[in-house]
Amino acid sequence: MRTSRIRTATLAAVTAVLALGLTACGGADGGSKAAGGDHASGTAQSRPASDGDGKGGAEQATSGADTKAGARSATAAGGSDEVASKNATAGAQQCRGDEMLVTAVHRFAGQQGDHLLVTASNQGTKPCWVTSYPAVRLGDDGLELPHSKKDNPGGDKRITLQPGGKVYSAVNLFDYGSKNQTAQGLAIALRGTDGHENPYYSVVMKGENRQFTWTEADVLNWNTKKPYDF
Repeated sequence: MRTSRIRTATLAAVTAVLALGLTACGGADGGSKAAGGDHASGTAQSRPASDGDGKGGAEQATSGADTKAGARSATAAGGSDEVASKNATAGAQQCRGDEMLVTAVHRFAGQQGDHLLVTASNQGTKPCWVTSYPAVRLGDDGLELPHSKKDNPGGDKRITLQPGGKVYSAVNLFDYGSKNQTAQGLAIALRGTDGHENPYYSVVMKGENRQFTWTEADVLNWNTKKPYDF
């Protein structure tokens, strides 16, 4: 009987110890899970800092924001430049003779299609416009040449020249062999939209054959392409 009681007591003590051990283990497991959860949560919250020493995440985010902002800024700047360019063109003033370089070349001398190619270049720093056809006087002749009847009517269409931009016109020469005139220079004036001409300026003649002869002559409108370019 005593042996049985001792065994029973021993079993009870062992069971109690096991129960306490299990309880302690269960508490430790529960704590471990909670700590693990806190650790996971902490890791998630501090991940940007761990990626960049606490600054990298912020710097990366800021850098990304700056990149996007920079892209938007560049786009806006381009748009502003484009708008500014359009506004500059829309607000362009009429070209002035002292800001224009005008040259003339005698082409097809002695042949059919004999003419003076007139080139005007904007030497200023701002856009400007020309319209209609240039007023032209040949040599010492004080008469202003008429507009070519073969050309389209002009006077209201503006051609805007950016700095360095060029436009072209031509003086058609008709030599009938009698009562003709000869010269080596000409003068032009720019017209306004009302058709009135501004002051005349001498034109620089270029090329080898600078002398030209005419009985009658007329002028073409300004154009962005060379007339008779053949």
